[in-house]
Amino acid sequence: MKSKQTGITLIGFLVVLVVVSFFGYMAMKLVPAYTEFAGVSKAMTQLASEDSTRSPQQVRVDLMKKLDFQYVSDDTITPQDINLKRSGNSTELNISYDKRIPFLYNIDFLVHFEKSVTLQGNVDG
Repeated sequence: MKSKQTGITLIGFLVVLVVVSFFGYMAMKLVPAYTEFAGVSKAMTQLASEDSTRSPQQVRVDLMKKLDFQYVSDDTITPQDINLKRSGNSTELNISYDKRIPFLYNIDFLVHFEKSVTLQGNVDG
């Protein structure tokens, strides 16, 4: 009786290894940006849950302090990325920014992040 071998060949294994390595490298580059955005979301949620009267400038200062505690890089969010919009009795805090992540040679990822929360308390101004 003749036995037939089954399994993956060396060439097949190398192809699978290259594909898995490519996607692993891509994940290594992208995951830090998404964890940083999770820190931004957490800081915004903490700021939104505080009930106090603040000026728009004080909201920005408090947000930047909370972002610092969440290990969000200073060059990630600029003051132009933070918007406060008043609608009726509530104030909405919106952060919208783009993150450019170098990948291979002249190939970059451009990832857009945006989040809005409604602030508790009054924002004067």
